[in-house]
Amino acid sequence: MTYSGAVKVGGRADVHELTDLMISKVAVGPGNNNAYLLRCRATGEQLLIDAADEAGTLLRLIGDDGIASVVTTHRHPDHWQALGEVVAATGARTFAGRYDAEGIPVPTDVLVDDNDTIRVGRVELTARHLVGHTPGSIALVYDDPHGAPHLFTGDCLFPGGPGRTTNPEDFTSLMDDVEAKIFGPLPDETWVYPGHGHDTTLGAERPHLASWRSRGW
Repeated sequence: MTYSGAVKVGGRADVHELTDLMISKVAVGPGNNNAYLLRCRATGEQLLIDAADEAGTLLRLIGDDGIASVVTTHRHPDHWQALGEVVAATGARTFAGRYDAEGIPVPTDVLVDDNDTIRVGRVELTARHLVGHTPGSIALVYDDPHGAPHLFTGDCLFPGGPGRTTNPEDFTSLMDDVEAKIFGPLPDETWVYPGHGHDTTLGAERPHLASWRSRGW
């Protein structure tokens, strides 16, 4: 079936099948959070992005093969409600941005900095540190050698704009980082997987950067 990225809480996961990687997207919790299970097709190793809520749903998605790692994109509680239970059940290593780890109650095994590499089997993800939504938010880039890049943005970029910020300084910081580290180096074809709601592409959002700056959110 063709991947759409349209998921709902209580519904099935949607699976994006790439040459080297399978990406399963599921919606969980009252905040309609997205969690993403990445599976290396060569080795079977799995990595979860954001154990947001509903540990039972996430563990069923993970299945008997378990996971090697959980990456938490940022410190906001709706993105780690199930983290403790998932880690206890799987023994997975935990990853989070260096400047957000202190705000996550489950200990972080690996502190992530800008441009760090996180592996799932033979697949490499590159971290991008984006400041503004939180001090230590990270996005993850999979530069697919067989096609367009794939980008997991947490709450830093959505269809229609950047993530929520609480003051003009944080908004400017987030916009600066999103433009320099995301829109600058990555092509329009880049598929964007946000922390809530529907997917998008950088090409769909790029024409609106100036209007986002102008409106201030």
